[in-house]
Amino acid sequence: MRPGCECCDRDLPVDSTDAWICSFECTWCGDCARAVLRMACPNCDGDLTRRPVRPASAVAANPPSTVRVHDPGRTWRG
Repeated sequence: MRPGCECCDRDLPVDSTDAWICSFECTWCGDCARAVLRMACPNCDGDLTRRPVRPASAVAANPPSTVRVHDPGRTWRG
């Protein structure tokens, strides 16, 4: 699970209900997924679906990624 939106770099913790992913797990916040990307991943053109919430009981044994994917110079479709 990526820790932030690839478009705006907003934090998306494992319990966020406003995180969206494609089948390659590119990660976006709800605002960017809807308004900027129009629910299609700009990396693979796949559709976006709500990312599942990782239960707190599973976080210790299966920690989320700490690697942020964000390119502030990229021009997003809009």
